Amino acid sequence: MGEAKRRHATGGSGPGRQGQQHKQALLWSGALLAVLALGGLAVYLATPGSGPAIALPEVPAGTPPFPAELDSYGVQLGDPDAPVVVREFADYQCPACASFARVHERFKTEYIDTGKARLVFFELPLAQHRNAMPAAQAARCAGDQGEYWGMHDLLFAHQSRWSTERDPLASFNGYADQLKLNQGRFERCLTREQRREEVEASLSISRQLRVASTPTVLVDNIPLSSPGWEQLSGVIERQLDAQ
Repeated sequence: MGEAKRRHATGGSGPGRQGQQHKQALLWSGALLAVLALGGLAVYLATPGSGPAIALPEVPAGTPPFPAELDSYGVQLGDPDAPVVVREFADYQCPACASFARVHERFKTEYIDTGKARLVFFELPLAQHRNAMPAAQAARCAGDQGEYWGMHDLLFAHQSRWSTERDPLASFNGYADQLKLNQGRFERCLTREQRREEVEASLSISRQLRVASTPTVLVDNIPLSSPGWEQLSGVIERQLDAQ
């Protein structure tokens, strides 16, 4: 059953379901660890001419669905009732996350804009990346003015510049200027850390789910073992075919 159908069947989240949130997260995090441990068995390099270079990842029968109640802690893009949900846990200072971000435009064009999938993006600023937390806050502050995804794209596109700066505020202000944001409002939001709580909540959910590496990308409840366009589009298409 796809996630959209499951939401309609269960009635979605509500006050009576919120008490189950922590229990569901723990159950699903255990399943995620098991799936990732088995991930190497689901991926193989094919001999030349024998087929696809990477097999599509599978999850064991009975793997619980992702606890959709947690999506509210991430930043969402696309139709809430899209049949497939892609969830990404990422660090703005992570080079591999910047590499995966290059597929976002195609993903948006082919799947989000067509209503086939939606994206839930969870910020997961890692402790070893000192500018990851302020970068995530910069994106949230831009989101206050309707430009979360514009800032998201600029942060990843220029990651090599601001990630090495002692104080990246000037760079973030420059990106805000490119996006034609109200500079005073943006800078106040960032310097006063007005959106830190939201980023901390996203980080807390990631830890609760035991997501420890970035990027971690899931299509519904299926973690990609090699995040990239081939696996992303392949698993989405398989999930759509199963609707």
